[in-house]
Amino acid sequence: MRHNVIDMGEAQGQGYVGQALGAADIFAAVYADRLNYRPEDPSWELRDRFLLSTGHYAIGLYAALAEAGIVPRDELETYGSDDSRLPMSGMATYTPGMEISGGSLGHGLTVAVGMALGLRHQQSQSRVFNFLSDGELDEGSTWEAAMGAHHHRLGNIIAMVDMNALQADGPTEGVLGIEPVHEKWSAAGWFVQRVDGSDPAALDDAFDTACAAASPVGTPAVIICDTKIGFGVPLLETREKAHFMRIDEDEWSICRNQLTSRYTDPTYLQENEDLA
Repeated sequence: MRHNVIDMGEAQGQGYVGQALGAADIFAAVYADRLNYRPEDPSWELRDRFLLSTGHYAIGLYAALAEAGIVPRDELETYGSDDSRLPMSGMATYTPGMEISGGSLGHGLTVAVGMALGLRHQQSQSRVFNFLSDGELDEGSTWEAAMGAHHHRLGNIIAMVDMNALQADGPTEGVLGIEPVHEKWSAAGWFVQRVDGSDPAALDDAFDTACAAASPVGTPAVIICDTKIGFGVPLLETREKAHFMRIDEDEWSICRNQLTSRYTDPTYLQENEDLA
C-alpha cells in the first residue's frame, strides 16, 4: 500500500502523501481483516461501511481499495488527473468503495451516526467504520456526534482517530490543544483504546477487542492511533512542510528505495513475523 501511495504521488508530483504513509497500517488492518465487503460489488447491501471523513486522505484509501480488489491497480496512475475516478479529495460519486465525499472536516462522524441508526432500524448486522483525524477533534460537530452515538447506544460504530500531530495550520497542539484525548472520548461514553498506529500487531489486537464489543445496541468504540507523517520514508518523516507535500522529481526514487529498505530489513521482519 505504501508503494501504491508513492506511485500515485509521483504521478502528480505532490499530494497528501505524508498522511497516507502514516495511516497505511490502519487502512490495511481494516481492509485485510475487519471489513465485510465484496470487491466485485462495492454497493452490496450487507457490506460494512467505511467512511473517510478526512477526504484529503483519499490517496491512502485508494491504495487500500486497490489491494482489496475494489479499484484496479493500474487505475492508480490516473490519481488526481482530469476525468479520473480517483480525485485528490475523496468523492463518493466518482470512486467505487468511497461511501461519502469527505472534505470540510468534522462531519464524518455525524454521517456515521445517521448510517448506524439507519442500519439498526433495518435490523442489519453491518457496522460503520469511521476514520477521523486529530484535527477533526477541534470541531464541535465531532463531539455532538460522539455524544449522539453514546445516547443512541450505537455499538455498531467503530471509529479510528489518526493522531499524527499535524494539521494544515501547523502542529495540532499549537492550533488547539486536544489532550487528554482518551479521557474525552471516555467521558463521551465510548469504549476507548490507544495504540501505536504503525504497529500491525497492536492494531489487530485493538480491532479484535473493538469488534468483539460491537453490536447494534451497545457502546460505540474508538481506537486512537498514534502515527507519524511520512512513516516508512525517512526523507519525508523529517520534512518541515508536511501537510501537503511537493516532492522534487529526483526524490521519488529515494522515497521508493527508503521504503523498500525499511520493509525488507531483517529486524523489522523478525518483529513482524506474519509479514515475513
